[in-house]
Amino acid sequence: MNLRDIKKDIDYVLSAFLEDCAVVATINSKASVEEVEKLYEEAVDLYNELRDKAAAKYESGAKAHFNGLRKEILERTNDLYIKLSDAVKKANA
Repeated sequence: MNLRDIKKDIDYVLSAFLEDCAVVATINSKASVEEVEKLYEEAVDLYNELRDKAAAKYESGAKAHFNGLRKEILERTNDLYIKLSDAVKKANA
């Protein structure tokens, strides 16, 4: 695992989430556009934060740093998906 792979993972996972936000905003007319936009902005902020962490100097070994970062990518993106799901459920209730 190296820096290039982590950056690709960040790009892939967060761009998939941003696409899902766009689909929800387009398809689900009941969904709060403001709420989806807020999640979109949160995802962009997360993208920038994770890219900065990936490029930052690390004291532990590279493998430990990148494994921790990969775990953080998945956990924090999962939290965003939960929020998006809640927004859709609330709109359809």
